[in-house]
Amino acid sequence: METASMRLDKFLKVSRLIKRRTLAKEVADQGRIQINGVQAKASSNVKVGDELTIRFGQKVVTAKVESLKESTRKEDAAQMYTIISETRVNE
Repeated sequence: METASMRLDKFLKVSRLIKRRTLAKEVADQGRIQINGVQAKASSNVKVGDELTIRFGQKVVTAKVESLKESTRKEDAAQMYTIISETRVNE
């Protein structure tokens, strides 16, 4: 079932970009996630077409939201987003 919008932390968990919702919340609270270039909170809503930029330590991943589903199987999770870029950052 597809929805119009979804909380950022839930999307990251369901899509398996981040494995656990609590971890997704922590990453967002640390200011390491942007939606369309704007810093996001865990409670921010994402919509289809939004561009997410996530900083994982020394890696920055930019992904486009392709679909929103309340739940999905592990095999289908990657269909919820498209990776636009993946870069390494030297801190």
